[in-house]
Amino acid sequence: MSIAAEQARQAEAFRARHHTGSPLLLCNAWDGMSARIFAAAGFEAIATSSGGVAWSLGYPDGEVAPWTMIVGATERIVQAARLPVTADLEEGYADSADRLALSVCEIIATGIVGINLEDGTHHGPGAIRDAEEAAQRIRAACKAARSVGVPIVINARIDVWQRQIGAESGRFDEAVRRARLYREAGADCLFPIGLRDFDTIARFVKAVDMPVNVVAKAGMPPLAEFARIGVARVSTASAPALAIMAKARELAADLKASQAFDTLASPLTHAEAQRLFALP
Repeated sequence: MSIAAEQARQAEAFRARHHTGSPLLLCNAWDGMSARIFAAAGFEAIATSSGGVAWSLGYPDGEVAPWTMIVGATERIVQAARLPVTADLEEGYADSADRLALSVCEIIATGIVGINLEDGTHHGPGAIRDAEEAAQRIRAACKAARSVGVPIVINARIDVWQRQIGAESGRFDEAVRRARLYREAGADCLFPIGLRDFDTIARFVKAVDMPVNVVAKAGMPPLAEFARIGVARVSTASAPALAIMAKARELAADLKASQAFDTLASPLTHAEAQRLFALP
């Protein structure tokens, strides 16, 4: 089987995993090390974190890091994970559907099996794209994927809650309207980022009648509760990267303040880290 054919097979299997009735739990990696650790922990697949990847490259989140660096970092995550990887593409680093198609082809070449594509904007005149324009971009992404023979899973991010679009009372209906347009355009999963109220999540899942991805946050119910309401996928976004950054900040502050070295003690040895990266 060719590399492209195997990647296509993995993409189809990844899509099917969203319809099993059991939520897919994704930990979001930001570099090869984090991807390898999450894979070794037994996760079925790995997602990337746009924030985590950008910070690891020395840039803020929000499509500031050069696209070529994002592609390179994604490829290293795929190689290290040795598992299906879905990449957070933000807006696709593209101000047009044609440029988006090129971005999709370039990120597929790294070996990924899925992408996140958001309807919010970082550089446009408004906080969120017109729904029809966002749907057209999803169509362009689907067409690009078909052109290279890898039917990636498109997780369409709906930014109505994240960007606080319109009156709070109208956000649910607007999100559902967008969800239906994105489904018709070819989205495989919907990602209502910023929606954290459990009852509203349940309503949204029922209203859209297709796979839904939610972000896990501290204080939210366990995975079994999301399974009960039909959520297909739960991801961790930038939380793991932030947790590790917090530990690094704490270590740095302790080392600088104490001028002593007990803070450098680690439960992970150099030999154990090496074994994580040993070839199978």
